[in-house]
Amino acid sequence: MVACEISRREEGDRKIRSMTKNFDSNFIYLNAAAAIILGFQHYVVMLGTTVIIPSIIVPLMGGGHKEKAEVIQTALFVSGLNTLLQTWFGSRLPVVIGSSYSFIAPALFIVLSDRYSIYIDPVERFENSMAALQGALMIASVIPILAGFFGIWRIIVRLLTPLSAIPLVILVGLGLYVHGFPQLAECIEIGLPELIILIILSQYIPHWIETKKGGVFERFYERYAVLLSIAIIWPFAALLTASGAYKDKSPSTQISCRVDRSGLISGAAWVSIPYPWQWGTPSADGAGDAFVMIAAALVALIESTGAFIAAARFSRATPPPPSIIGRGAGWLGVALLLDGLFGTASGSTVSVENVGLLALTRCGSRRVVQISAGFMLFFAIFGKFGAVLASIPLPIFGAIYCILFAYMASAGIGLLQFCNLNRLRIKFVVAYSIFMGLSITHYFYGYIVTSGYGPVHTNAHWFNTIVEIIFTSPATIAVLIAVFLDCTIRPSRTDSGIFDSGRHWWERFRDFEKHPMSREFYYLPSGLTKYFPSV
Repeated sequence: MVACEISRREEGDRKIRSMTKNFDSNFIYLNAAAAIILGFQHYVVMLGTTVIIPSIIVPLMGGGHKEKAEVIQTALFVSGLNTLLQTWFGSRLPVVIGSSYSFIAPALFIVLSDRYSIYIDPVERFENSMAALQGALMIASVIPILAGFFGIWRIIVRLLTPLSAIPLVILVGLGLYVHGFPQLAECIEIGLPELIILIILSQYIPHWIETKKGGVFERFYERYAVLLSIAIIWPFAALLTASGAYKDKSPSTQISCRVDRSGLISGAAWVSIPYPWQWGTPSADGAGDAFVMIAAALVALIESTGAFIAAARFSRATPPPPSIIGRGAGWLGVALLLDGLFGTASGSTVSVENVGLLALTRCGSRRVVQISAGFMLFFAIFGKFGAVLASIPLPIFGAIYCILFAYMASAGIGLLQFCNLNRLRIKFVVAYSIFMGLSITHYFYGYIVTSGYGPVHTNAHWFNTIVEIIFTSPATIAVLIAVFLDCTIRPSRTDSGIFDSGRHWWERFRDFEKHPMSREFYYLPSGLTKYFPSV
């Protein structure tokens, strides 16, 4: 009997080891060329957000094309470093760490402050406002660092069940809808063809044409649909620009449609290595700056938690234990610290579009993402080459995001399988939290557009901004409501006595020290665990 039990255990261990190879998305079956191309595709996808955020913030700081190109190069460089740190020491999931839209509001709060109106020289205003942004980011980084490395976030994440994670993951994707079709529609003649071609390449052609199994040609159209569609539409946009199709159009249309209006190629240096404090010594000009940045850091941390869960599902990993999410949160705090040291004008989060790309390519390899980080570092240093790709018209990225954000939301829909959908309690919690997450944010946005300020309008402008940051994040509102309802509404029990919210499905993965599959996926070398109290 003992020998039989040992034999079963060894057989189980062999099966587990074979399953854990899938976590790296069968990297051993990908040759070097396929891995490099997939890594380059991850780099191209994250370029959109990396270009959009500095394009909004830098002109308001007084910067021109040169300063905007330098900030984009710096953001790329820091994103490469943060991605490597997250995949090596953080969650170890195949996620790209990039700029976050959550930090636009606090950045605008700081750079539009009246104290910078005294500067006549635009460069001087840019440097002083950048110093304030750096100081606020460095102060805000303390919160996720403490929450992650000291186990606080791990305790909070333990409240999550598959039920309460559903609205979080869904609205991390759907909450970015304003960067999808609205951005595409800024130049419909190139955005819409990009969307149609991308859908055909990724969804229809794979069913019409069977590609070679193995090597670079395996799942060819699915894996490389983004690059193939860009290779078709970008020259088409250049042809429209050269033919004078936008000659008499409005300035906003020309900026969106033309391939020669970004100013990045002329503003970028041939070779430039970003370094800490390159804009000057960071400053802390007011407590309000730090408070609004802390609020954005917490929102980004909540949204990154949903992205971690989705990345684990698309990578065929086990559900990430709370300790792993806590460790990832700590390294997101380190990412914020590096953002402040180098001066990226924005904070970092898990790139939602790159999580969606994991689903589109069906390749969740850590090594591929690390290769993409290498591209970020290379093109950040050799700015002229990176500026060529960064000048891709933003409506093309908007079309790509329509697909990738939808894939991100689909990870949340997939969590429904762990819940008992025959119970009205489950249906109510999911539907109500998603509805309120969208409805409340729409109310805040509408109030701001019509009144010029939010519903909370006090003399403390920093407090007003904090409320706006929190209540304009659909995922944050939805998960707060879902966790509250899940914890307070008495759950029903099935005949077997298991909770309807699906907690029992995740319980066996809570402690990665005990579960061999989780240990294979997330465990750090034993010599490093002593440095991470949350492990």
